[in-house]
Amino acid sequence: MQHSEKEQAIALAAIFQAAELVANLARKGNTDQSYAEPILSSILMVNAPTTEDIYGGPFDCQSNLALGRRIATEVMGKGKDAVNPDTIRYALSMIHLESKLHKDSDMLAAIGQRLNQLERQLEHYDSVMHENVIAGISGMYQDTLSKLSFRIQVHGDSRFLQQSHIAHQVRAILMAGIRAAMLWRQVGGRRWHLIFKRKALLKQLEGRF
Repeated sequence: MQHSEKEQAIALAAIFQAAELVANLARKGNTDQSYAEPILSSILMVNAPTTEDIYGGPFDCQSNLALGRRIATEVMGKGKDAVNPDTIRYALSMIHLESKLHKDSDMLAAIGQRLNQLERQLEHYDSVMHENVIAGISGMYQDTLSKLSFRIQVHGDSRFLQQSHIAHQVRAILMAGIRAAMLWRQVGGRRWHLIFKRKALLKQLEGRF
């Protein structure tokens, strides 16, 4: 099945949005919830009609991935030096970790079971941003992906990272980043595309059609 470069750009924007949110949480202890909510919601979006629907609608005009688009555009364009190096490292690490997950059928099955539990849990709360839901997503990450040989090392201010509610947010957003990396692979994205398809992806990220 042929996938468009726009679909790959959507996934890439989501990966970089997750990476930037994790970097902000680790350094500052807070993050913009309007950018966190759409990517966290995507974790439970398993049967979306289109790739664009996973993050809330048409990529051309929606703002849910505006942060990720900006960061990805800077990384793929001429603004790489303005991006936090940790953000780039987290994004590449998410892609690498998802490639490990893809080969582990038992872990994929375990994640599927946890997603079913999260769906039932969400019925009792008004938002994926509820602290109990975030803790549930964090627990799913901790019980599965953190057990793999490759782990994403998050660096920042220990005063923040040692607080349980911030640690839960970090792990939950990492899970959202892995979901985006899974989408990246499913729509044909590959690491070498970040170099050899850079101009085509940049065109989509910038909205130049």
